[in-house]
Amino acid sequence: MVQPVSQFKSKSGLKRIVAAFSYSMDGFKAAWRNEHAFRQEMLVTVIGTVTALSMKISAFEKLMLVAVLVFVLVVELINSALEAVVDRVSLEPHPLSKNAKDLGSAAVALSIGIALAVWGVVLFNRFY
Repeated sequence: MVQPVSQFKSKSGLKRIVAAFSYSMDGFKAAWRNEHAFRQEMLVTVIGTVTALSMKISAFEKLMLVAVLVFVLVVELINSALEAVVDRVSLEPHPLSKNAKDLGSAAVALSIGIALAVWGVVLFNRFY
C-alpha cells in the first residue's frame, strides 16, 4: 500500500533543517502574538533566567532553575497548539472540546507547580 505523502515532508537534509527552523520561528511569533499566557510566562522566564544566572549557586542549580522555566513555556506551546486544533475542528461548545482544553490547562498548571517547587527548594537551600 502506498502511503500518502505530505507536502510538508518533501524536504530532506539541510533544507529540512532550515525549513524546520523557519516553522519554529513562525510558531514562536504566533505564540507571542496570539497567546497572552505565553507572553506572561516568557516575561517570568526572562526575569527568572537573569535572576538564576546572577545567584551564587552551583551551575547545576542554575541549569535546573532555567530548565523548569523553559519547561513551562514548552507545555504552554503544546497547550496552545492543542487549543488551536480544537478550535479549528469546531468553535461550538462540546464536552470533548472542553475536556481537551481543560487537560491542556492542567498540564500547564502542573508544569508551573514543578517550577515553583524547584525554585522553592533551591532558594530555601540557598538562604536557609
